[in-house]
Amino acid sequence: MSDANARTPQDFEKAIAGGPEAVAAFAERQHTLLERIQHGLHSNPAAVPLIVLVISIAVFGLLLGTKFFSPFSLTLILQQVAIVGIVGAGQTLVVLTAGIDLSVGAIMVLSSVVMGQFAFRYGLPPSIAVLAGFGCGALCGFINGALVAIMRLPPFIVTLGMWQIVLATNFLYSANETIRSQDVAAQAPLLQFFGQSFRFGGAVLTYGVIALIVLVLFLHYVLNHTAWGRHVYAVGDDAEAAELSGVQVRRTLISVYVVCGLICALAGWVLIGRLGSVSPTSGQFANIESITAVVIGGISLFGGRGSILGMLFGALIVGVFSLGLRLLGTDPQWTYLLIGVLIISAVATDQWIRRVAA
Repeated sequence: MSDANARTPQDFEKAIAGGPEAVAAFAERQHTLLERIQHGLHSNPAAVPLIVLVISIAVFGLLLGTKFFSPFSLTLILQQVAIVGIVGAGQTLVVLTAGIDLSVGAIMVLSSVVMGQFAFRYGLPPSIAVLAGFGCGALCGFINGALVAIMRLPPFIVTLGMWQIVLATNFLYSANETIRSQDVAAQAPLLQFFGQSFRFGGAVLTYGVIALIVLVLFLHYVLNHTAWGRHVYAVGDDAEAAELSGVQVRRTLISVYVVCGLICALAGWVLIGRLGSVSPTSGQFANIESITAVVIGGISLFGGRGSILGMLFGALIVGVFSLGLRLLGTDPQWTYLLIGVLIISAVATDQWIRRVAA
């Protein structure tokens, strides 16, 4: 606090003598502008990534002009981040409980492979194949949740092991064979549903983008306006205190990992639509990309603080940087460099903001 804002004991005595209003004014003067900003960002965790996103769009807009601001370019960003955003939504739920899920990318791909194999190897209707994929995602999530909540194993270790198990299962089950897009379109077009596009004004959107937006808005409502959402935040903030207050911590943790698995299955369905084919080798970096979106989105890795909207802004920031630098003709390595800087900056900002609650 600066000398200009310092208060002496004599000032405090004068405030007491002046009554409640003087005391309130005295307390208000204790907060500097920087402290008020800190408190504001603590109350609105999505504000920082939103500000970064707006600045990024403005900078690339000035550098590239209409080339960047065209409806095609802006909707291309949405299409590119749709899968990462959906997986990031599941990752957000886990991180809010002070956990992490390194298996999300593998679960996504295995769910898509199950959908394809059930439709082509077993000849089942595409709708049943899709349900089987969701069942696969839910089962993987349940195993993760049970090991974390019941066995009390560290989420990092559990999901690291599950990542390897699911990845190996994926290659063994699919025999490392890709189902071609022509075959999918001819026999199971439902699997390509989220890759279909439609025009909205001058923009071209896919149903995968709509799925991302609907999912984020739904989870935003659930996390902020339902008992389950409040329990998720409570478990991440302090699991022992949450249990003492009546929250069923184990059930909440298991449900979070199951929902994350279901969301990964949805991402697998969207992945088929995006590629057109069912490939066991696709989406291998979705786990890292989802964590990147979560961290840049201002969601605390210590749990209990963050917004699903922040994750969406984080994913969009990565998309804006990737497209903007590509249009500028720069080396792709600059994208990774800047994203790395953003990740470290986001964690440092989170630590600074957390001091408000300390």
